[in-house]
Amino acid sequence: STISMNSLKSSLLKLECHFTWTLLKQDVDLGHLEETVDDQIEFFVESNITNYNLLSYVCHLKGSNEEALRNLQKAEAAAQKNHPDEIDRRILVTWGNYAWIYYHMKRYEEAQTYINKVENSCKKLSSTAQWKIQLPEIYAEQGWALLKFGRKYYNRAKDCFETALKNEPNNPRFNAGYAIVMYRLEDISLRRCEERAPSLELLKRAVELNPKSTFIMALLALKLQDLKQVDEGERYIEEAMQITPDLPYVQRYAAKFYRRKGEVDKALEILKKALTVTPKSAFLHHQVGLCYRVKLYQLKNNTRYPPQEQVEEVIRLAIFHLKTAIVQKPKFFYAYMELANMYAQGKRYKEAEETFQKAFQINILFDDDKQEYYYHYGNFQCFHMKSESEAIRYYLEGLKIEKESYGKNWCRNALKKLLEKRIRRGLEDATDFGTLGLVHNLSGEKHEAIECYEKAIALCPNNEEYLSALCELRLSI
Repeated sequence: STISMNSLKSSLLKLECHFTWTLLKQDVDLGHLEETVDDQIEFFVESNITNYNLLSYVCHLKGSNEEALRNLQKAEAAAQKNHPDEIDRRILVTWGNYAWIYYHMKRYEEAQTYINKVENSCKKLSSTAQWKIQLPEIYAEQGWALLKFGRKYYNRAKDCFETALKNEPNNPRFNAGYAIVMYRLEDISLRRCEERAPSLELLKRAVELNPKSTFIMALLALKLQDLKQVDEGERYIEEAMQITPDLPYVQRYAAKFYRRKGEVDKALEILKKALTVTPKSAFLHHQVGLCYRVKLYQLKNNTRYPPQEQVEEVIRLAIFHLKTAIVQKPKFFYAYMELANMYAQGKRYKEAEETFQKAFQINILFDDDKQEYYYHYGNFQCFHMKSESEAIRYYLEGLKIEKESYGKNWCRNALKKLLEKRIRRGLEDATDFGTLGLVHNLSGEKHEAIECYEKAIALCPNNEEYLSALCELRLSI
């Protein structure tokens, strides 16, 4: 009957589980997410309930509900085995997912059965709440899921971990999740030139509560390296590598640490070892590509005439690993940028152009990604395609996006350099002064802007655009 269908649907919407946390499939690479969760099930046994629940949701999004049910059975088994005394608390998300999947399979009685199970457990756990039971575990589980769905979800993830920690401030797993999300948010703030919320103390606290968590230890090492405390960072890396020498999640950060420290060969050695364990990891292949990029610059900068076959081999290896990263993770923007630049280095311009175009079509780009894209594409036009006018056009696109970021600064500096070079060459063109005026104006440098527009107007007296820009500037001062 329709009434029971309506009540079924309204009950489903009250459940706390992946289906009610608005995790949208267009925001992730489902194949890549499935791969990474599979790997983590193998290496982080203590979070298996969480990972199997997430995997069941990913399977559902991929259209395989049978597979989704199998993962929920595994989540149940993990709960029975690892938390037999707290089964009621640990199983609620799993049961909620069961109810939703049965509903999608049109198996309504079974869906209702799981709704009843959740309701009964909630009654047992709290005399007041029939449904919305505020369990810290559930907030934390939502936090982990949001973290996996990417950058758009990080602020929500932060709120979830904060809520979980209000109830259990010393819970090692909640502290670990909170530290990870704050580390990532800080990274993004840095790229956007914003004030940063420091993650250092949170990472230190997470390591104190979780002395065996070498994953957090490795993040702490990278954060110390960011803050120029390299020796202390290296102590943590070495300790993490001693405790879990074969954990790819530690190896990848150790490799990043040594690459940034300038020890590229050591980084490559660690990455190759990690790839034998997780051969499909997009993260690892991208890091290998970055190491070969460093090697390429070393060859070009340290030797006047670098041996051509060595240069070609380094470019070939970089391209191979960056392409592998993108196959594994088709929305991996930074890998696309590196790959396009590598094709350009190898004078494979058609492939470079195609790669740039594909990168720009990724549907989850943020403003700072786009600014970085315009910077790299502008460089490609300027240095490889030898088209200064196209380069100017793309640098300007990056500058016109309001948000501040590294990418915007790079566009601004590249543009100033290029325009000033053109003006020095004595090719006095009104457009160059006009564009430079716009650059100064977009950068808030009004007096410099006025000067440039005056020069542009001297060369091209009746240009409406320059006249009105000048007029506006003078009024605004």
